[in-house]
This record gives sequence, structure tokens and C-alpha cells, in this order.
Amino acid sequence: MTDREAEKRLAAARAVDEIEDGMFVGLGTGSTTAYAIKSLSDRIRQGLRITAVATSRATEMFARRLAVPLVPFEQFSSVDLTIDGADEIDCHFQAIKGGGGALLREKVVAAASSRMIVIVDACKVVRRLGGFPLAVEVVPFASEFVRTHLADLGASVTLRSVGGEPFITDQSNHILDAAFGKALRPIEIAGAIDAIPGVMEHGLFLSEIDTVVVGRGETVEVHLRKQAPGSLR
Repeated sequence: MTDREAEKRLAAARAVDEIEDGMFVGLGTGSTTAYAIKSLSDRIRQGLRITAVATSRATEMFARRLAVPLVPFEQFSSVDLTIDGADEIDCHFQAIKGGGGALLREKVVAAASSRMIVIVDACKVVRRLGGFPLAVEVVPFASEFVRTHLADLGASVTLRSVGGEPFITDQSNHILDAAFGKALRPIEIAGAIDAIPGVMEHGLFLSEIDTVVVGRGETVEVHLRKQAPGSLR
């Protein structure tokens, strides 16, 4: 296991420690969250009683294999605690997510959550967002239209593909990966993207995250939004 994978595993286990008996838990999407699901499965075998909702079909399949009790995505309305990963996160608890391609469902679960914990390895903590492309979920017939508008905002845009074919989300949409680099101004860009017809969701998380758990070497850091701004380094 690489150092980064070890950091993810440590952070995931620490985040799962926040889950209490009887909670309804949101399960994010991606390789980092997979470590949390494994840790959660261990605790369930030890007697923890929870119910969960998955933010993607891939997460649902993985959680079911590990005997995590799930409810269908269409049958939840509120969540006590969500655990998810991030592609980048800054000191203001703003994050870019979307590498796993579950943007719309992740945003819905985050909005329904009383608390959202993001788990990352140390290299995902950045001074300024923009090094990782921003995923934008769009309805297929609007892909070129949205691509043009994203380019006008300063992004280099690529249609995400798998095996030469467009990547299809669980909601049958496309993903445009918009590389803004230093041109990314999170709040301004988020508002501009929200205003483009055909956009279903984007990967900027600006106010949803309450706690960040960072695996750093052999240690784990827990950062809370209620701490002084800039506490996450």
C-alpha cells in the first residue's frame, strides 16, 4: 500500500468513529470513501446499527457486498452524517469533487445531511482550488452548448469518456471536465455555471462541509469548520 493509500485508510477509519448507533449515514463515491465503507462494515459486524444511502450505483454495489444496510436512493429525505472524499480542499473548507462522476447524487445527499465529513490524504489539501479539473454534469444534448460557455469562463474543457465513449452518469448525463487552473474563482464560477441551461450539477462544494479529516503520514488531523478560518493547512 502506498503512503497516500495508507493516509486515506487512516482518515477513513477516524471519520467512521464519528458514526453512532442508530444514525442514517450518507456514503460518498470514490476510492477514499471505499476505505470508510470497509471500516463501517467492520463496525457493523461488531454490533453497530445504522442505515445508509449510497450516492452512486458503484457505492451501492460495494456497500451491499460488505453487508452495509441500505435504503433505495429514492426513499430518503434526511441524513445524520455523510462521509465522502474530495479531489481538492482548501483552508476555507471549499472543495472540488466529481472524479467519481456522481455529482448530482452527491450534492443531494450533502444538502440533506446534518453534517458532512470529507476525508482526504494530505496532498489533497491545497492553498487554492483549481489544480484538479472541475467536473460539470450536463444533459447530453447540451454538452456542446455548455462546453462553449465553460470555455468563455476561462476553462479548457474535455468531455469525459471511457473506452472511447462518453462517460454516462447514474442519471444518464455526461460529464464535462473543466480545467480552470488559476482562473478558478470558486464562488463566482459556481454562480456562473449554475446559470447555464443544461447543467445538472457541478463539483464545487462551497458550504456543505463541516469537518475535514486528513491523513498525514502516520497521523490523522481533524479540522472543524467552526474553528478559525484558515485552520486547515
